[in-house]
This record gives sequence, C-alpha cells and structure tokens, in this order.
Amino acid sequence: MPTLATTVNGLKFPNPFIIASGPPSANGKVISKAFDEGWGAAVCKTVSLDASKIVNVTPRYARLRANQSREVYGWENIELISDRSFDLWLDEFKAVKDKHADRILIASIMEEYTKDAWLEIVERCQDTGIDALELNFSCPHGLPERKMGSAMGQDPEIVDEICRWVNRAAKVPVWAKMTPNITHIAEPGRAALDAGCEGLSGINTILCVMGINLDTLRPEPTVKGYSVPGGYSSTAIRPIALRMVMELAQMMRQEFPDRTLSGIGGIESGTDAAQFILFGADTVQVCTGVMKHGYPIIQRMCDELYSFMAKHNFETIDDFKGHSLRFVTTHADLVRRQTGTQTPTDSKAVTQDTDWKGDEVVEQSDRLASN
Repeated sequence: MPTLATTVNGLKFPNPFIIASGPPSANGKVISKAFDEGWGAAVCKTVSLDASKIVNVTPRYARLRANQSREVYGWENIELISDRSFDLWLDEFKAVKDKHADRILIASIMEEYTKDAWLEIVERCQDTGIDALELNFSCPHGLPERKMGSAMGQDPEIVDEICRWVNRAAKVPVWAKMTPNITHIAEPGRAALDAGCEGLSGINTILCVMGINLDTLRPEPTVKGYSVPGGYSSTAIRPIALRMVMELAQMMRQEFPDRTLSGIGGIESGTDAAQFILFGADTVQVCTGVMKHGYPIIQRMCDELYSFMAKHNFETIDDFKGHSLRFVTTHADLVRRQTGTQTPTDSKAVTQDTDWKGDEVVEQSDRLASN
C-alpha cells in the first residue's frame, strides 16, 4: 500500500501536507487543531521581534466568485504578519512541540535588514525546539513599505546576505520562501541555496487589485473608502505557482540536487498536490484552502493523493517527485517534434492564421484545446 510518509531535510513528515504561514497558523491553539486533524506539519504565521509595529485593518480580504455561485476561486488579502508578542510565540512553540512531538513545526520569521535582529530571532526560535525555519522574503504588501518581505526577496544580493547570517546561527534546516512578484524566481532561489539554505518554499501571494465596486467606485477590499494592492491566492493562481515551482525545481536539479522544495499556490486537493510533486516539490503547503474549507480538508486531500499513487503504482512520494519535469521543453523543440508527424487534431482545426473565421471563433478555439 502507498505511504504518504516522507523524510525531508532529515525531518520525518507523516504526510507531505503543511499548513502554510497565515491565519490558519496564527496561534498555538489553531496549529494544534491542525495537527489533531492530521496535517503533517505547520508553518506558523510569520513572527518578528517587535509585534507592536504590526497593526491590521478590517476588512482585509476580498474574494472573486464564479458567476451566480458561492464558489470562491480568487482571494486577496492585505493582512500583515503576526501581531502577537514574540515571547508569547516562544511559549506556544514549546507547548505545541510538547503536545505534538511527532509533527513538524516550522517557524516563519521576518526581520528588518539588521544582522543582529536576524541572529536573535533565529537563536531564540530554535531554542524552543521548533524543527525548522522558513525565512519570509515574500510578503507582497504592507511590510515592503519598510523594505521587508518581498522587497528583500526581489534582491538576490540581500537574500544571499541574510541567508548567510541565518545559516551561521541556525542549528535546524532553513527554507527561504520565494516571492512570485519577480521576473526570474530562480535568481533569488539560487542566492538562498548558495548561502546554505537546505530548501526553498514557493510561492507566496501575487500582488493584485481584486476589483472596483461599481456602485461605490472604490477598490476592494475597502477600508474607510480606501484600499491598497494585496496578495492574490486561491485556485486561480495555481497555474502560475506550478510554473514557478517548475522553474525552481529545474534550477535545483541542475545545481543543488540535494536541496528540497515546498510547493505552494492554490492547492485544495490531493490531485493538486500531486501536480506540484510531479514538478519537483517534496512537500506542499495550504493556506487559503483551509480558510475556505476548514482543517478537516486534510482527510480528503490524503485520500485523493493515496488514490493517485495507487492508480500509478507509486509506493512513495519519491517515486514520482519531479517525474513530469522531463516533459517540459522549448517551443522550438515542440515544432521539431511535430514536424513530419500526423497531428492528432480535428480535421477542421485551424492550422494557419488565415483559417480563422469571425463567426466560428469559439468553435475553432475549442478544437485547438487539449483538455
């Protein structure tokens, strides 16, 4: 029978599903709830040394729904990192590990561009018994105004320097969380791995404006009539996240084959998770999916991943990790592969731009789709 248990950076995960840093991991109580439901690991909501600087607003979310439906496929947030005191978090790290010694607890940390602050937060977090650290170089809103989050993650030189500070002090595995708000995500990823990080996480949310209320003419989410761009998540970003995870995995296979990757972005099912693993992820993280469906979603996700593995006779996560990377190529190579072969398409499919007809554009588009 297939097993979901996997070992990553020497840490034994009962399954590859991780609660991502965010509201579903906002305190020790909800992290314990996640573990009780069956999640293999959790990354706490990002902590900093001085929580007094963190002030959230309400409302802080906006959602996109399918037409005439309750189905949410897009989610924007302008929420900041944890507003709870660092000392309280340290106590809760210890309490959670005492209660759930068999689960993996990862501390997400963020500080300003100050070496002493990064060293202090690393040393104090790891002294509580947490299993790993995740460096938040990826939050796209609010904190970049203070040159933190994605403002750091977009600069490979800064990523390199901070990761070197952290890795000199760290006694546990260190993952660097990558921002998608960049042209080439592999560049800061390479910098983090060059600086000694054991793994990467990606992606965080994509900077967006959810929309404008056509009654009030104000952008959403609206706080006293005003708004700011925020982080876009949920199922709509999964194709973008898959592409970026693929790019990181390709770089890592060539240059850092011993490092690990945690995939994030629109994952809400076991089949979603399988796709990220097929593109090279060792584990997968879920945040918005929990906010939409609750912690018990983990049981369905595990069952679906088991079913996928049984269908293909995969016994372990490693059996199919990265399997689909071999099928990613260049457009020039696709042309070469197709040349001289009988293309298995509808005989009425468009083959040249002159074939398009104004009154058949929908039907012609459908014939060119592979799914």
